[in-house]
Amino acid sequence: MNATAPHGPRGRYLATLSLAALGIVYGDIGTSPLYAVRESFLPQHGLDVTPANILGVLSLIFWSLILVISVKYLGFILRADNRGEGGILALASLATPMGMRQAAGRPWLVALGLFGTALLYGDGAITPAISVLSAVEGLEVATPLFAPYILPITIAILVLLFLQQRHGTAGIGRVFGPVTLLWFATIAGLGILHLVSQPEVLAAVSPHHAVRFFLENGWRGFVVLGSVFLVVTGGEALYADMGHFGRRPVRVAWFAVVLPALLLNYFGQGALLMTQPGAIENPFYRMTPAWALYPVVCIATAATVIASQALISGAFSLTMHAVQLGYLPRVTIEHTSARERGQIYIPAVNWLLMLACIGLVLGFRSASHLAAAYGVAVTTTMVITTVLFFVVARERWRWRLPVVVVLSGIFLAIDLAFWGANLVKIPHGGWFPLVVGALIFGLMTTWRRGRQVLAERIEGGLLPIDTFLQSLAGSAPARVRGTAVFMYGNPAATPPALLHNLKHNQVLHERVILLSVETVEVPQVAPEERAKVEALGRGFYRVQLRYGFMEEPDLPEGLGMLAPMGLSFKPLEITYFLGRETLIASRQPGMPVWRARIFAVMARNARMASSFFRLPPNRVVELGAQIEL
Repeated sequence: MNATAPHGPRGRYLATLSLAALGIVYGDIGTSPLYAVRESFLPQHGLDVTPANILGVLSLIFWSLILVISVKYLGFILRADNRGEGGILALASLATPMGMRQAAGRPWLVALGLFGTALLYGDGAITPAISVLSAVEGLEVATPLFAPYILPITIAILVLLFLQQRHGTAGIGRVFGPVTLLWFATIAGLGILHLVSQPEVLAAVSPHHAVRFFLENGWRGFVVLGSVFLVVTGGEALYADMGHFGRRPVRVAWFAVVLPALLLNYFGQGALLMTQPGAIENPFYRMTPAWALYPVVCIATAATVIASQALISGAFSLTMHAVQLGYLPRVTIEHTSARERGQIYIPAVNWLLMLACIGLVLGFRSASHLAAAYGVAVTTTMVITTVLFFVVARERWRWRLPVVVVLSGIFLAIDLAFWGANLVKIPHGGWFPLVVGALIFGLMTTWRRGRQVLAERIEGGLLPIDTFLQSLAGSAPARVRGTAVFMYGNPAATPPALLHNLKHNQVLHERVILLSVETVEVPQVAPEERAKVEALGRGFYRVQLRYGFMEEPDLPEGLGMLAPMGLSFKPLEITYFLGRETLIASRQPGMPVWRARIFAVMARNARMASSFFRLPPNRVVELGAQIEL
């Protein structure tokens, strides 16, 4: 579904997409009622469960959902799609060129986009852990006998969830929407059950309760804002997953189902606390009738697994985007569906996330403790999103400066308030996503810088292709049958593998393809824009293949598209020549030795180019060289 379609889906198709969006887009934000209200009244906040404080917290929750999700993300940020795709990488690509071959005029914007992307990995590990753990903790509400088994059950569910990834989500994906719809119907029903007895909590929609809350509680009220933020933590995931469905279904699902259900449940929890302040230990499950507790725990667990699945799939997509844009080394990417190209599985990311989730559960041991680590990274990413939105609105959309300044200023003020309130969480676990984000940011920038230095080292001794072709006129080497494809990133230079082959084997094939592959700043490239062919004479052809940052290159398929351009050949006649560099850390200018060593390790463990580009293994020849960094 293209989010930029002029009219968007309608009727039954719109309803189908909106239902599917419930499971994929709103799984994260939809499970926040399990812990958000409870965390706002933690003992360390020093906040009494009084009617005034209950109304104040509810008012903050209400206006957070309205201003952050309804207005900022659904109203404005979703407009910033890169050919239908969302997420901070897509937004950063709109704000400034990020690809390896682009001249980044504003590196600070690229750095902001990368850092925001890196932070999402840290929260991507926390979300499955806190969601599943908070759902399973409902068993302890039913009977204390389950207390010793909460952590083992949580870990078992997480392990099963990550083991399932290699089989793909096509099968269980069909039930995501209906199960999530059942979840939202359940939480709405629970809320109504208590609202009918205490309808006065609806007065919290007035913002004066939030203002009074801050005036009466001062610093304590500001700290509570860090827990209130838990109700909007799914905002970035919502934006990142927009590309699956387009803007309209995402908005319909929010305003028709998600927002009403969330508000009913939050106000229902507030109504419960009005009469039973002691229920604050777990207000979500305390509002559930005893006869419905076990079914609600099952539904909540299913909902949290779905929410976790969306974050895990998002981490896979994020990694693929970073690889294609040149910020991470090539990794093994498996397609789990023959029909849905977006369903991918990356083993390395999957197992690292699983170990991180299990470690978090064992280390923090409760959802409340995990909540202390949750939010710091997301608030930082939201601040970065607002800054990038300012640049896009002003420079891409040409909005008037006063409008952009006022709008972005309001969003930034809200983001900074949440960000500041979450900073106090850093000593209590908020350091975890920041450390993870910093490590991944360091790896991303090291890989990019290493590739730049490597390209400079190689290109320093390269021969322009025009000069090489002129040299063939004087001493033409022997020509052999077949087609040779030499891959290199610079289409104007002679590929090093070609020079090595000619030096050692002293022959050229009768037809030589100089192939370069470019990843452009859009999600997908149209088939008619995929390939460009230029005849250079003497049997040489320069071919450029272009792919979007959401596409996985398939070079044999791409070369097969050249027949209408006058360049056709049989696959069994092609030999692919690749360069393979052995990197040696040195004290040459360019990179510190320690960083060069990290880059060399990353390069050695990267997926082989022949596999990444889907080249037939028995048609590939690799020619190596040693290069000092």
